[in-house]
Order: sequence, then structure tokens, then C-alpha cells
Amino acid sequence: MARRTIFLLSLLLCLFASLPPLQAQMPPANKDPLIPSQGARRTTGCSTTEASSCAEAAAKILPIVMGSSPMEENLRRLTDEVGGRVTGTPEMAKAVEWGVGAFRAAGVDVHTEKYTLPVTWSEGDTRLELLGPVEFPVRLKAAGWSPATPAGGVEANVVDVGYGNEEDFAKAGGLVKGAILLVHSDIGSTWADLFNEYLRPPMIIEHALKEGARAILWMGARERLLLYRHTNSLTGEIDRIPQAVVAREDAMRLARSVVAYPRKVRARFDMPNKIGGSVEQENVVGEIRGYEKPDEVVILGAHLDSWELGTGALDNGCNAGLVIEAARAIKTMGLLPRRTIRFVLFSGEEQGTVGSYEYVKAHRAELDKIRAMITYDSGIGRVTGYSLGGRRDIEAGVREVLKPLEAWGANNHTFDASFGTDNFDFLLEGVPTLVANQEEANYLLNYHAASDTLDKVDMRELKLHTVLAALTAWGIADRTEPLGKRLSRAELDVLVKETGLDQQLKLLGYWGVWQSGARGRRP
Repeated sequence: MARRTIFLLSLLLCLFASLPPLQAQMPPANKDPLIPSQGARRTTGCSTTEASSCAEAAAKILPIVMGSSPMEENLRRLTDEVGGRVTGTPEMAKAVEWGVGAFRAAGVDVHTEKYTLPVTWSEGDTRLELLGPVEFPVRLKAAGWSPATPAGGVEANVVDVGYGNEEDFAKAGGLVKGAILLVHSDIGSTWADLFNEYLRPPMIIEHALKEGARAILWMGARERLLLYRHTNSLTGEIDRIPQAVVAREDAMRLARSVVAYPRKVRARFDMPNKIGGSVEQENVVGEIRGYEKPDEVVILGAHLDSWELGTGALDNGCNAGLVIEAARAIKTMGLLPRRTIRFVLFSGEEQGTVGSYEYVKAHRAELDKIRAMITYDSGIGRVTGYSLGGRRDIEAGVREVLKPLEAWGANNHTFDASFGTDNFDFLLEGVPTLVANQEEANYLLNYHAASDTLDKVDMRELKLHTVLAALTAWGIADRTEPLGKRLSRAELDVLVKETGLDQQLKLLGYWGVWQSGARGRRP
């Protein structure tokens, strides 16, 4: 740990040594001191030919963020005091108030934008009682936005369908009808494992419904009885079959019991989830207007909502704090960018990126002038670069923007495109998107779990990420030329196929709305 700290300090010293000296000069009378005077106006910005303005911005942003700042206390209040904040709950309303107050304290103009969440949801007293021939306590949590079981619960045999693939269902045959299904998982340790936790269920749910199952129990992918919550409904609507996540060790014990007593393990599954009607929700939007092209916008965003078993520190409180701190640093450093920077805290992300989808719909008329959408949503693992959503045309521009921080190793970008966070609908609309690529660190261990609490956040790492995020947003906004164009539908059709995003859209049930133009750029 000490060696890494010394290494990071040496990088910072090298950065300062390599930056050009800053010109201290009094602003002309009766001029806005944040806007360059006519004689000193930047002509190239963070472009492919001259990155001096990004070097100047980096030199100013870095000490503001790495020094004493309100970010740690902001994050403590969000996680320890507001706590877990499921969209549609009173805690989410408190989180919105937190975001508005934090932007105002940073001196950043802020407002909220409303949309309608289709339904509200909360878990009741979920129980699984084994009725024989073996009996033991089973720890489990309802899957988010799962329907409730009928009054009194479901009593049925437990049928193990392995990993839920075609062969597993064929092997179970007629036993599936009327049963409570147990579906296996592997321990999740990589980003690919996490994506599979979302990509596998849709097909399994289809099989379960087609063959008449009454409920699904998902084996947890974490060890040591750690409970967490997922949702397999990605539209903000209630799912089609009752589902719960079972503590891994209990699920494995249950699987062994089913093997030991074929067709005899019976259970009563009671999950009285509370489901309410539609409710108005809000995204929080801060803004620093550009001095030359204020109608052109760069968005830096993160989602503010979380699941409630823990306090949502890694997912995604730390990055909500990052967005506010990046806004504070840009506001404080005294340099306005050419374009407007918009800082958005989305709600409804955990229900299928509902808040960002609604934002895109509300702002569809200005999408041609949204120059980039930058997203942070993976905890505090070291940032290695950005996923550019299949856009090789924007790589050079991003690399130039981050050139002053080249030694940090965060300028290595990838071209994958995927669902999973708030860039999704911007990407489907052809807007250039950047999603921070991060090492797993402690994110997957605590993902959506009771253990996702403030003590898991490495504040120094978070501050380093904030510097990167602020420079990325400011640099793209300050370029003379746009980072990249908005893609046409025809170009998006090619990108979707080349990146394999088409297969994800099909697995997740989005393909029909994409093909019709109901979601994404219209044909």
C-alpha cells in the first residue's frame, strides 16, 4: 500500500513538472473573468493539434480535487444518513434533495427534471419453508420488481434445473410444471460473470413460464451467505414470475437435498412484495454553461439510486459524489469551456436505466447537439480508460484530452458496446458515449449486497477518478471541433452488429423496440 502511494505521488509530481507555467493576469475591466479575453481567447482547445488548454485545466483541477474537499462528507451523508435509495421510495426523494444541495454548495446551477416511474416496489417478509423430507433455514431475498406470490404463498416441489439451459430443462421434463425451480450459478469474480447474471435469466424465465413453473430461486453468486438483490425486469415494470436470490451455501445445500430425495423435496415459498402505482421521480441536473457554444452539451453522469440491502456506496454513491465534485472543481478552477457541461444524477438506473431513458426522450430535440455522454458506474477500481461504444472515430480526440494525465495509465480505450448503465439510450441514439473501464477491485464482491457500505470506498482512488472525469468532460467541451458526430440509424445498424450489441438486445428483450424505432434512433 505504501509503495503504491509513493508511486502515485511521484506521478503527480511528474505531472506538475511537465505542465506549462500558468499565466497570472488580471482580467480586463467589465469582462467576465472566466471567459478568455479577445486577445487571449483559446483558438484550438483540447484538439488533435494542440492540447495546451487541457494541460492548463489539468494543472488547476488536480490540486482542487486532491486537496481538502467536501466529497468525503457528501458521500458519508448520502450513504450513512440517506442509506439505500430505491427509486420511488422516500429515501430516493431524500437523495434528490442531497444532490440539489450539494450542487448548490458547489456554486453550480441545478434543477430537477421529472418523469413517471410505472410502478413502485418494496419487499415484504420473504420466506422459504422446507416441508420435508429435510428441513433447514433458507436465507433469501426477493428479486427486485418481482411479483408477489399469491396470498398464503406457493407450496410445491423444488426442482433443480441446473444452469437453466435447454438441456437442463429437457432433462427436468414434466417436473417443471407447478414447481419451484432452483437455478445454479458460478461464483462471480469478473465483469463477464456479472454480465451473465443479467444475460442468462431472460431465456430461463421464458422456459419457466412456458412450462408452467410457479417461481424461480436463483443461487447467489457470492459466498459466505452474502445476500444481494438483482432485478430481471429491465423496463420498470413488474416481472412475470415470482423470483428470489438464495444465499449461495443454502442454495447448494438445497440442491444436494434434491439429489438425495428425488421428487420429494417440498417447500412453501411466501413473498408478499408490496407493489404500488405509478409515481413521479426526478433526475438531478447541474450545469456550467459554455462561453462560445452554450447550446452544445457534454454530459457527465452517474446514477443516484441504489438497492437498499446496503447503503449503495460503491454502486453508485461514490460516482454520484464524483460527478458533483467534478462540477465543483471545474467551477472553482476559473476556466469556462467553449460548450456547456451538464452534470446529471439519474434515478431509476437499477430498474433498467429508466431515468436516463426518460431523459433522452425528453431531450430528443437536442440530441444532435449533445457532443458526448460520459458515465461512471463501477465503484473505485482503477480506471484504465473508456469504453467508447464502438466509436473508433472518437478515440484520437479522447486520447488528446487525457494526454496531460498519460502517465496515469488511463488512456487505454476499448470499443465494446453494451447495455448496463446510463449511457445505453444515448448510444442507441447515436450520441458518442464514454463509459469508464475499471478494474474489478472490491466492486463485484459487494455488488448490490448488504456489504456495499461507505467503508468499502477508497477515497484517494475516487479522487483520482474525479480528476480524470473532470478533465474528460472539460476537455471534450472545450475542443474547437466536436469529438464526433451523431450517427445515423443506418450507421447505428452497422455498429450494433459489429459490436455484438444486437445479440444482447435480443437476449434482453429489447430487439423488437429497437427494430421498430420505439427505443433508439428511429429508422
